[in-house]
Order: sequence, then structure tokens, then C-alpha cells
Amino acid sequence: MAGEFISNEEDDEKRSRSSAFCWWRTVKEFQDLVKPDLDHALLNLTPILRLLRELERLALVADEGLDELRHKLITYRSGDFWLPAGGISKADMDVPQVITILLVGLSGSGKSSLVNLMYSVLGRSGLIPFAQTSRGSSNYTTMFLEEHNVLRSMRSGFCVYDSRGVDLNRMREGLEEISSWMSDGVRHYQSCSRREDNAATIPQIGCQLSSARFTPRLVNCAVLVVNLAETAGAFKKGDLKPLQAIRDLFRCPAIRKSNENPLLILTHGDLLSAEERIDGRLKLCEYLGVPEGTGAYDIPCLTEQGILPEESDPVTSYALIEAIYRVLIQSDRTHLPTRKPQDWLLIVWSWIMSSIAAFFASLAYFFSKFGPKKIH
Repeated sequence: MAGEFISNEEDDEKRSRSSAFCWWRTVKEFQDLVKPDLDHALLNLTPILRLLRELERLALVADEGLDELRHKLITYRSGDFWLPAGGISKADMDVPQVITILLVGLSGSGKSSLVNLMYSVLGRSGLIPFAQTSRGSSNYTTMFLEEHNVLRSMRSGFCVYDSRGVDLNRMREGLEEISSWMSDGVRHYQSCSRREDNAATIPQIGCQLSSARFTPRLVNCAVLVVNLAETAGAFKKGDLKPLQAIRDLFRCPAIRKSNENPLLILTHGDLLSAEERIDGRLKLCEYLGVPEGTGAYDIPCLTEQGILPEESDPVTSYALIEAIYRVLIQSDRTHLPTRKPQDWLLIVWSWIMSSIAAFFASLAYFFSKFGPKKIH
């Protein structure tokens, strides 16, 4: 009996500790979620109730699932989540040594803050910032692509790249830059300078040369980071410009490595009230056409005191780890078969035939343009 009593006390303590971070339980719709006859109306749940159910799921599994899921990421090696498909074995797949995750988003979306939280939750780094953020300095912007080993392990199976935010007024240039990263690959310390940058902020030649010494990596998956506080404000004001920019990023063909939508991570929601936070997420998910529950993760990154939550907030920590876990599963599903010699021969043969066809097409155009014309 005494052991059972102690166990119940521990369970109550865990539930109360998680409840302190369950901000969504203050909204009035949450009472509809705990009604006894809810099971009878599961098929008729409104979007807000579906979202609340998903947030409750994270809270229920956070305490016991946090260490288990963290262990899966720590022991993860590239290709561990690959599943057989198409009759090809894993040995015939082109699996990189390290999975590369690229964070993209508008300027000030919270990409660097998210990286710091990853270090805190996965690398047990405490409050040490590994990526400089624009918080408290509106003039700061990321000038280099940075590769982050958020596990702080020599055997890490994945890395995270922090990129420069896309300028709201130069969306075309930003989308082209992201497309080049997705197609050509990325390097640690690669310059992100743009034409509009001041001369003082453009990286020097020596810095640009030093990036060539780092290993180039092909991007396996891109994650779209969105500032929920700014997005909710844009919906409230009726300002469609930032919303259209987010939609353009979300629909960018280059960041889609599979049939699945890019994963959304919503940051800085702690700056909003619970009602505004819920409403902003619902509107954004509807605007982008993604499920309000499973299509996005609400990860505040920084507490109201401006420090990282780390394990003091198990719900945020678990949501972050689950998001990375899903990204790795998605990445391992995009590996392609290794090219064999006959594949390269076919590519070379196709190139030769295309060149011959282009040559004869040029000759035909030349003679039709400058050859003797028939007189009728």
C-alpha cells in the first residue's frame, strides 16, 4: 500500500509539473474537450478541439517519452529510419554519412533561437548560446550558413543548418537562394551576403575561402520556421504581405524532397495570450492547407524571462524532439538508389544525343536563315 501511495504521489507530481506548462488549458473551449460524452462526438470535433487534443497528447507523453525519444536521436545513424520500398535493398541506396536539415524562414522567424533550444534539450548545454540571435539587436542578421552538431557528439547522425532569413521585400531573391542551397548543397561558414548588404557586413575574401575547406552537404530536408507572434499580428491587421511570403516559402518546389509538406515550427508563441496563440495557429494552418494538429509544432524557444526552457518545460522539449524525429523519418524516405556504371553510361549517352540534336537544329536554323531563298 505504501509503495502504491508513493507511486500515486509521483504520478500526481509529474502531472502537476506538466500542467504548469499546459498554457492551452486556460481557453474556454478546453472544457468541451474533457466532457464525459466526448467519445460520442469524436468525428464531429471542431478544428480548435482537434488542436487541443493534439496539445494534450504532447503533455501526456512528455514526461515518460522525453528520455526515450531523446535516446533514439542520440543513437541515430543516417538511414536508421529507412524502410524497404521498390524491391531495392538498403545496401543499394545512396545514404549520406550525415543527414542535413536546413532551417528556412523569414528574417526574425526564430531559426537561431530554435538552434539554441536544440543544443539545450539534446546537447545538455544549459543556457550557453551557440547561435547568435536577433533578440535585443534588430540590426543583427546571419551572414553565414552555420552547421550545428546539436547533439554535441562525434557520432551524431544528423546536423542542422541555420540560414539567413528571407527579406520580406526581396522574396524572389530569397527563394532563388534557398533553391540553390537545396540543389547545390551547403557548407559550414558559407557566405550569405546579398547585393543590398553594406560593405562593412559583407564577408571578407579570406572568410569565403575558408568555407571551401569544409565538407559540402546535400540538404535532405528543409524545415519552415515561422514567427507565430508576428503572423498572428498580421492576421489581426489584415496585412497579407507576410502571410503570402510564408505561403511562397511553404510552396517553394525546391524545399519539397517528397510528397509530404515541409514541417512547420511556430516560434515566439509565448508572446501571445492563449487565445491569440490558438487562433493564430488555426488561421495559419488553414491558410497553408495543413492539419492544425499534426502539421505544425508550437515551440516558443525562449521563456518570458528570456532564457531557454530546457527540461523545466517537458512539453516544449518533447515537442522539439518529436519534430526532429519526424524530420529524420522524412529524410530517410528520400534516399535514392546508388548510381551504377550503366546509369552513368546512359546519362553520358543521353547527353551526347542531346548535343547532336542541338547541333543539327542549329544547322537547320542557320541554313533556313542565311541560305538561298527560293524565288516564286
